[in-house]
Amino acid sequence: MADKTNMQLLDGKTTADAIRRELAEAVKLRKKEGKKIPHLAAIIVGYDGGSITYVSAKVKACNQIGFESTLIQYDESVSEEVLMNKIKTLNEDKSIDGFIVQLPLPQHIDELKVTLAIDPAKDVDGFHPVNLGKMVLNLPGFLPATPAGILELLKRNNIDTQGKNCVVVGRSNIVGTPLSILLGRNSDPGNCTVTLAHSKTNNLKEICRNADILISAVGKPEFITGDMVKEGAVVIDVGTTRVTDASRQRGWKLRGDVKFDEVSEKCSFITPVPGGVGPMTIASLMINTLKALELRGK
Repeated sequence: MADKTNMQLLDGKTTADAIRRELAEAVKLRKKEGKKIPHLAAIIVGYDGGSITYVSAKVKACNQIGFESTLIQYDESVSEEVLMNKIKTLNEDKSIDGFIVQLPLPQHIDELKVTLAIDPAKDVDGFHPVNLGKMVLNLPGFLPATPAGILELLKRNNIDTQGKNCVVVGRSNIVGTPLSILLGRNSDPGNCTVTLAHSKTNNLKEICRNADILISAVGKPEFITGDMVKEGAVVIDVGTTRVTDASRQRGWKLRGDVKFDEVSEKCSFITPVPGGVGPMTIASLMINTLKALELRGK
């Protein structure tokens, strides 16, 4: 078993803080030059605890950087029509540079319909098919925030990806699938040989054990165990599931996809939960918001 002292944490919070400082300097320069300040809007529907926490963190990041921000909150019973009308308004509002609709949405609202309604030029989450298509073709657009954040985390921590075997567990359109494309393309980070694994994959344990870089985005607490990880692998844990914890005042704690105590004994680098991928996702959203303004030539 690897010496645990050799294991290093991939600290997303510290890396995201550095990005925020860079963006804050960019905002100061824009102000000095009399240019428009980036303005991010966020729509949240209902009272899901995780969504509220996440959106609050985005608003806080805007405040720290010096972006303008607008938070639009609706009750869970809001009609799809009202939500779609608000999206239309934001699309047309020239003061708003980018906006997001926090997922998940209540069952009576069609998430795909909502995603398609967002102007691709303001889709800073990078979920619209236009932006996903641009990502595949490596054209200017917005990368999905979590995959982009993971790439930035690897890059800024000097993790070598060239020629490495990478296994991504989870094939969602938000994380797994775009991440597999980004890591496989001719770039740095990139140039990996990527296996996209999922719930129907045979011999998953053996496949994961061949990974130089193992990324789990399945949303199942402690799904990745020590016997699924190769000695010296880099492990990225995208999972953030709330599990009951009576010992805590709030009654829950966050658990990642990776069984940290076991896996950290074997890997070279690992992201913590919380404090790993989450802060990088928010940092990527901020990068996209500034980019949205710059792509418009403002």
